[in-house]
Amino acid sequence: MDCLFCKIIAGEIPCHEVWEDESHLAFLDVHPIREGHVLVIPKKHAPYLFDLDDAAYGDLMRAAKTVATALKAAMCVPRVGVGVEGFSVDHVHVHLVPIDGVGQLDPRGAAKEVDHEKLKAVAERILA
Repeated sequence: MDCLFCKIIAGEIPCHEVWEDESHLAFLDVHPIREGHVLVIPKKHAPYLFDLDDAAYGDLMRAAKTVATALKAAMCVPRVGVGVEGFSVDHVHVHLVPIDGVGQLDPRGAAKEVDHEKLKAVAERILA
């Protein structure tokens, strides 16, 4: 399988991990909409959110909630926005984006690549 996220899970591609449990992995997006933009993924490959069975769907949303709680505190924002689209990588992934106002989830023009030292510093902040 040539899935980017499956390769990250397998350790073939590095990531800036911020949380993990037995079934999920959360890491910083390398093209963040805003600083602290995190992706939460199931470790078992699934291409589409609504193809997940009810238990896996619920578990993914609980994992996203856990990460969002830490992200909100670490980034000192009033909200964490949520998005699921699934076209950029064919593996279910929940976008968690720290926001403090309207319109901040729009990736058009907002998403920019960030150097890995900056991502490392942000990941350490969230992990703390």
